[in-house]
Amino acid sequence: MTSLWIDASSGASGDMLLGALVGAGVPVEVLQSAIDKVAPEPITLRVEEVRRGGLAATRVHVDVAESHHHRTWRDVRALLGDNALALAAFERLAVAEAAVHGTTPDEVHFHEVGALDAIADVVGVCAGFAHLGATEVTVSPVAVGSGTIQSAHGTLPVPPPAVAELLRGVPSYAGPVAMETCTPTGAALLTTLATAWGPQPAMTVEAIGVGAGGRDPDGHANVVRLFVGVVSRLGPGGPHTSTTEDGPLLLECNVDDLDPRVWPAVIAALLEAGASDAWLTPILMKKGRPAHTLSVLVDGARADDVRATIFRQTSTIGLREQPLTKHALEREMVSVEVAGHTVAVKLARHHGTVVNAQPEYDDVVRAASDLHRPVADVLAEAASLARKFL
Repeated sequence: MTSLWIDASSGASGDMLLGALVGAGVPVEVLQSAIDKVAPEPITLRVEEVRRGGLAATRVHVDVAESHHHRTWRDVRALLGDNALALAAFERLAVAEAAVHGTTPDEVHFHEVGALDAIADVVGVCAGFAHLGATEVTVSPVAVGSGTIQSAHGTLPVPPPAVAELLRGVPSYAGPVAMETCTPTGAALLTTLATAWGPQPAMTVEAIGVGAGGRDPDGHANVVRLFVGVVSRLGPGGPHTSTTEDGPLLLECNVDDLDPRVWPAVIAALLEAGASDAWLTPILMKKGRPAHTLSVLVDGARADDVRATIFRQTSTIGLREQPLTKHALEREMVSVEVAGHTVAVKLARHHGTVVNAQPEYDDVVRAASDLHRPVADVLAEAASLARKFL
């Protein structure tokens, strides 16, 4: 499962989250396309690499023409159409603003929040998270800042009332600097996206995005960090990677009551069902019973078919499974000619250098049959010819 952790220890805003997504590898075109579908006026995203508190970060500028529209939640809802995630985030904003100002959500005038750049922030961020396809999104306690800010309603304390309302019931704190570090848009997005709150969960991190805010205060990195990875679980042997749709799995079972003559057909059926490898290990079970351990390697996406094949083709009534970390060399298929017969050769490369060249055994057997020669002789000749690739 894809897991995300949002480090909001320096606060959060819509543009900071956009920057973190782009920095973590989400194409800016994905964000722009989603915005273009709902924007009532031209909006352009512009990416800039910057430094915040000495850290390299990605800043996404939202360029809009001057607009004099103050849109209500009813207006914004009509623009967003069936964009469920963006609708949920904006609805949170509307409900929070209504609670603060003593009105109904439909009558809320968003002012700054309802501006085009906020629509772009919400729609773009939601599109980015949908693109990552995460099933778990953990958010750290949110730094909200301190002091005061100027708004359309005059001087307001930090956190602003809407931010305080949005973060009701979730962990937050003042943070390291006396300024507004979490905006209403940022708070609405975090509370919409989060499936859990807390420190970084056990995960194998594959990408990190650092999204920059507009200000660069002394002694403080004004950034949001986004960690993208695979969920890990803590077991008796320590952390291990959980099953993923395309991650390797090892399936095993012990079988002591199957006619040994059946095993070649079982292994052939497993390979046909999608296993990348399958093998048997002789074992001795309790009371001296001879048996075999069947071991099968398979990608998670093909695991259901392979499980079904094991249960159909063998007498086992249970399976052991464990996820694996796998290091595979780059592979390439070439060929050699043995007395006019083509034999495929599998090359394996390590950092671009061929370190292994093995003839395909099935091709060797066919060539040996056609040539009326011993398989061992044809295999030796093909292996000798394959050495030219090393």
